[in-house]
Amino acid sequence: MGKLTNEELKKLLSCIKKDHRVIVPPSPGFDSGVHKLQGKYLVISTDPCINVPLKWFGWLLIHYAASDVALFGAKPEFCTINLLGPPSTKPKTFQKIMQQTCLAIDELQMTIVTGHTGTYTGLSTPIGVCTAYGTVERNKLITPGGAEPGDCIYCIKPLGLEVAVNFALTRRLKAKGIFGVQKTRELEKLVPMQSCVREALLLTGIGGVHAMHDATEGGLTTALNEMAEASKAGFRIDFDRIPICKEVQTLRKQFKLSDEQLLSMSSTGTILASVSPKEKEKVETIMNRNNIQAKVLGVFTKSMQRILVQGREKIPFPIKADDPYARILSEKI
Repeated sequence: MGKLTNEELKKLLSCIKKDHRVIVPPSPGFDSGVHKLQGKYLVISTDPCINVPLKWFGWLLIHYAASDVALFGAKPEFCTINLLGPPSTKPKTFQKIMQQTCLAIDELQMTIVTGHTGTYTGLSTPIGVCTAYGTVERNKLITPGGAEPGDCIYCIKPLGLEVAVNFALTRRLKAKGIFGVQKTRELEKLVPMQSCVREALLLTGIGGVHAMHDATEGGLTTALNEMAEASKAGFRIDFDRIPICKEVQTLRKQFKLSDEQLLSMSSTGTILASVSPKEKEKVETIMNRNNIQAKVLGVFTKSMQRILVQGREKIPFPIKADDPYARILSEKI
């Protein structure tokens, strides 16, 4: 998990000059950027893909970046692809990744515009980088900073599912011992849950969705804190309302995870959405119709306090994420 802290990232970005054409510049908590383009906004996101199962490399390469574009209210339309590897990388490996990439592109009705492929000393494993972009009408742009006091905080799809799926894929023998053979096989097929594109675009079509953010590195902890900071709002959520699948609870017991670690568990594919209470019924109807789990965790507040309700107790929500992803997937455990 290699993200810089917000403070370090702010220092890194401080030398970037402002430009009036850029609507959303590089900022902590914002996974896409936006600039003006002939009466519309162009949403752009770039993401690396590394240390994922080769079977899913090309698919994830596209969906990582495309998800971030969709979370800003834009349909992903075009992308560029970089495929890099160590000198030992065989052409067949690149070809296999590219075939997967093209299948993902076709599924999303996107187009590859350009890219680069090559091998370099100093690399030990294949690395992919996708830059995706799409346009959105100016009045339909959604950012993590649009949450309003009184908005419902929706959690779309369970927390921590990414960890359970990747554990099943990368530590199969251990997973079979913990989950059982059949459940491990079922989890291995749930990689598509790590995309936000479908769910984000469904939410985009609903008026009253004011902000969205995926719960990737740092999970719910990072995503909620970043939305609150960007929106200049506070929030109150109920721990017991958080959707957590049985397999994640099993991992929690196996690795003795604290509540804070559970909240911080990397959850690629899970969306947090700030929704006007007037649209609550519509959101739930559309999500149910598409067999997508959607739970209200709490509300954004005018008060800047960030509160976690556990039973009858109200405690400060964790400010810093303690993501157990790397520890759980470590071969040393």
